[in-house]
Amino acid sequence: MDEYAYLLKRSQEFYESAMMQFNKGFYGLAAFSLEQSLQLLLKAKLLKCGAGYPRVHGVRKLLKLLSEIIEGDGKDVLEEALRKYSLELALLEDIYITARYVPKEFTADDVRRLKKVVDEVMEAVRGITC
Repeated sequence: MDEYAYLLKRSQEFYESAMMQFNKGFYGLAAFSLEQSLQLLLKAKLLKCGAGYPRVHGVRKLLKLLSEIIEGDGKDVLEEALRKYSLELALLEDIYITARYVPKEFTADDVRRLKKVVDEVMEAVRGITC
């Protein structure tokens, strides 16, 4: 399995894991898994577009990098997602650390809101052709 296919597979596994964690009430872990799912999808798309990806974890940085190599409508879609969901994407980046090391509670509503953002950004990313 090549790296692109592996990243897509892991992205889907983290997404499915987030849904299982959510259903069990493990909201912090569900939020973390959503972040991981989005991060891996962005890295996969960067690879598919021939750019590779830096060894960073920030979803905003990865989304910005992707928008810089895409042309046309796809670029506009990604830039709009960055603008529209700036706060939620920043929270996802914080979750990368806080869900593992900081005693922070997440609610079902928090995770539902983050899932909506992740779903919309993922749909935008999947719709872009390289």
